[in-house]
Amino acid sequence: MRTTEDQTAAAGHSVDVDPAQWQELFDELLGRVAGRFARVDLRRRAKAFVGGLLADLPRKNCWTIAEHAGDASPDGMQHLLGRAVWDADALRDDVRAYATEHLGDPEAVLVVDETGDLKKGTTTVGVQRQYTGTAGRVENAQVAVYLVYATDAGHAVIDRELYLPRAWTDDPDRLQAAGVPDQVGFATKPKLATTMITRALDAGVPAAWVAGDEVYGANPGLRAELERRGLG
Repeated sequence: MRTTEDQTAAAGHSVDVDPAQWQELFDELLGRVAGRFARVDLRRRAKAFVGGLLADLPRKNCWTIAEHAGDASPDGMQHLLGRAVWDADALRDDVRAYATEHLGDPEAVLVVDETGDLKKGTTTVGVQRQYTGTAGRVENAQVAVYLVYATDAGHAVIDRELYLPRAWTDDPDRLQAAGVPDQVGFATKPKLATTMITRALDAGVPAAWVAGDEVYGANPGLRAELERRGLG
C-alpha cells in the first residue's frame, strides 16, 4: 500500500547546497531507481513529481506539482500515484540503501514517529477520525508511522508503514474496495515501528540507538526487540 508519503523519497535541506552538485546527485538517485518503473513515461513522471515535492511551492498536491512540471492537468501525477504499476517497497529499499551509503554510521539513531494527512471523505485507505499531530487534534485523516535514519552527517526517511484502524481491518469489503492486500491485518503503531526497525537492521543498516515518544518507548514488545538486538 502506498501512503501519501510514498509520493516522495525524503531529502534533507541545506542553505549551503551547490546547485550544480545538487542536480547531479538528484539525477544520480533518480537514475538509480529508474528501473522500478517499467515505462519511460513513468520514470519521467516520477522524476517530475519528486522535483515538485522538493520545489518551493506554497502547497504541494497533484495540481500544484503538475503545474510546476508544466502539465495541463493533474491526471498524469494522479495516475502515477494511484493506478500505475511500480513497486513502492522495492523503491523504499533503494532509497534506504542510498541513504545508508551516504550517511551510514555505527552510532546512528533510528527515529520513529507518526504523522497524518488530513483527508475528506471515507474512501482513502486507512482514513477515519483520529488524532493527528498535523492538526494537533482529532480530524479525518490518514496516519502512517515513519522511520528516519539520523547521523551527524544528515538524516533521511528510510521507511513507512500505513496505520489501518480496526474500523478498516474488521471490514473485508472495505479493504478489498481500497485495494488493500489480503494478508494485511491490524497492527498497532509500535508494532509497525518494530517491523520497520527490524527490516532496516536485517538489511544491514548500521545503528546504535532508537528514539521515539512514549507511545513507542513504553511498548514492551518494541523494547524487548531492541534489547535483543543490542540497541539503546
